[in-house]
Amino acid sequence: MLALFQTIDLALSIFTWILIGSAIFSWLYAFNVINSNNRFVAMLGQFFYNVTEPVLRPVRRFMPDLGGIDISPIIVLLLIFFLRSLLWNSIYPAFV
Repeated sequence: MLALFQTIDLALSIFTWILIGSAIFSWLYAFNVINSNNRFVAMLGQFFYNVTEPVLRPVRRFMPDLGGIDISPIIVLLLIFFLRSLLWNSIYPAFV
């Protein structure tokens, strides 16, 4: 059972870093710090979009319009933190 909880925790941790990478990438892209014509940059952007958009889209539907500010990654990071805390502090001790 410990292996299952560790695997879920690892998946949430990896997604956290992908979400942070996606946010940093979007800032760099928006301010023209990285070359948008580069093929690798385009592939990286497509990867981040394909991985994070299915999770961020439902959150964006419920968020109010804040203009150009997108706080949906922050909301998802808070949800991931809550799930990891719930996993290790409430659910896992019940199985031990």
